Amino acid sequence: MHITADNIFNIFITAGDVMPSHPLRVAVVCSSNQNRSMEAHNILSKRGFAVRSFGTGSHVKLPGPAPDKPNVYDFKTTYEQMYNDLVRKDKELYTQNGILHMLDRNKRIKSKPERFQSCKDKFDLIITCEERVYDQVLEDFHSKEEECSQPVHVINVDIQDNHEEATLGAFLICELCQCLQHTDDMENEIDELLQDLEEKSKRTFLHTVCFY
Repeated sequence: MHITADNIFNIFITAGDVMPSHPLRVAVVCSSNQNRSMEAHNILSKRGFAVRSFGTGSHVKLPGPAPDKPNVYDFKTTYEQMYNDLVRKDKELYTQNGILHMLDRNKRIKSKPERFQSCKDKFDLIITCEERVYDQVLEDFHSKEEECSQPVHVINVDIQDNHEEATLGAFLICELCQCLQHTDDMENEIDELLQDLEEKSKRTFLHTVCFY
């Protein structure tokens, strides 16, 4: 089946019920594995994708009481520990700005954030949520020796790091994944599909093929 932006909507509605027996292995990556990547992780997992999510930063950062005072955690810190720490610091502030709600959602999906550079698993598709993260993912591939020449498509779509944009971005990522899942020849159709989706969403995608 050849897929364009014109029939994306129908696929988006129906594909959750008709997931192929071998769903795409998808990674969604943002900076801290908190908001954008986890919102997409949540939606993609409900749609039946084999999905994992990651951050590329050296530490996990969450908004603090001021722009220059973020809450900084190690990637080994669990979402539960972050939640409890912020409740102790200022429950009212972190309830009002949605951080506690986000962390509560996150800990229902997995126990703690994961750093992309530490992952040994292989994926068919890696989607990043900002160009800086995209560059860090490509840098990680270029720093490693090619082992098995298995291709992976790395795609970036810029998503602002706030709750509303994360939700909108997650649905766009889900549309993209469902379209790619239902192509007969992803390698040859992906560029045209991305062009169609760019026109439909009014967003720009970056695309590179890397190899494991």
